[in-house]
Amino acid sequence: MLLGIYRLLFAPAVLLLAPYYLWRMRRRGGYAKHFSDRWGGFDRVPARRPGVRRIWIQAVSVGEMLAIGPLLERLVADATLEVVLTCTTSTGMAIAEERYARRLAGLGYFPLDAWPFSRRTWRTIDPDLMILTEGERWPEHLAQARKRNVPVLCVNARLSDRSYRRMRRVRWAVPTLMQGITRVVAASTQDAARFVELGFEASRVSTVGNIKLDITVPPLEPERRAALLTSLGFPADVLILLGSSTWPGEESALLSAFQGLRAEGLSARLLLVPRHAERRGEIVPVLQAAGLTYHMRSAGPAPGPVEIALADTTGELRQLTHLADVVFVGKSLPPHHEGQTPIEAAALGKPILMGPEMSNFRPIATELTAAGAALRIGHGDELRSAVVQLWRDADRRKSMAAAAQAWHRGNQGALDRTLIVIHEELDRSLRGAR
Repeated sequence: MLLGIYRLLFAPAVLLLAPYYLWRMRRRGGYAKHFSDRWGGFDRVPARRPGVRRIWIQAVSVGEMLAIGPLLERLVADATLEVVLTCTTSTGMAIAEERYARRLAGLGYFPLDAWPFSRRTWRTIDPDLMILTEGERWPEHLAQARKRNVPVLCVNARLSDRSYRRMRRVRWAVPTLMQGITRVVAASTQDAARFVELGFEASRVSTVGNIKLDITVPPLEPERRAALLTSLGFPADVLILLGSSTWPGEESALLSAFQGLRAEGLSARLLLVPRHAERRGEIVPVLQAAGLTYHMRSAGPAPGPVEIALADTTGELRQLTHLADVVFVGKSLPPHHEGQTPIEAAALGKPILMGPEMSNFRPIATELTAAGAALRIGHGDELRSAVVQLWRDADRRKSMAAAAQAWHRGNQGALDRTLIVIHEELDRSLRGAR
């Protein structure tokens, strides 16, 4: 009954929202290639090999694509397994094509969650196990899995405050629409408790930790570091303030903090990495109005020294974080409250600044703050003050950096625990088929 209502409402909802999403796609670019995948036309998957079990993984965008890297490495190293990977965004697709395509049985876009498109894609891929990452939960998709008796794992599963509030409003419908989920592998105890409260059986909810904490970030070789600084227009002997995955309004706050450093006679450079590269058109006027020298990374290597680098590119945040001396985590200053991930900054041992709520990463943000690795900032003026204080206090920067790395080391292991669950479900599925 509920699934029927969902199917009935989905088509008009897509038509209503289509102009907005088509505009976003055009703005970001890169969606024309393989666009038919959205309608179930994903046919770039070979026939199944005898004796090899197929896993279908859906990861939304860049963050999820980077997070599943270690998991993919372990799965494709098993000769008895093959992986088909789908994503939602063009930026996620670019990362997948660059890093994973050669080791996959198939790569494409996730279909719209409507019966004909989902059914067609399921028939093409025909997996033994489905893995949804983080916040992916699609009723039609889950119905197709249930019909085929294919187990579905929600890996690194989390419920943001917003998703949690929305699902609580329709709590009565959640168990029915989500019954295709075999197990929820939660990223934190808070997430696990929320899933149980929403009606998931406690026996089907496991807490293994966040697999993003198992990332291994290789060191940046001195030659590469020097070349990267030169390409940005930065000297080698200056401290760098990084705005990591910034959102509207945060570039202005970071610019104010940078000007505060200059007013105090403190040497610095500002590196801005917006969450969406296509926002360059609204960021550049802000930089121009400040009257400071800047360079856009999308234009190629900087022709000479600049005070500000705008990294309006995709997939470079990790290597650029190596260069930072202090990192501000974006989407966290009011009115934004969700927060972007602080994990890579912590793994690299960077002092971290972030807004007051960080609702998408609240447990992690709370732990980092308690460990002395991060400072919470209420508004732009506090950001400016905190940056100036950290620039003046090298010992504080050093202690925060050490605390960040210690926290990261102490919270690893989720990947191995997740793999145990995956193999349990694969074995259970194989026994059921027999």
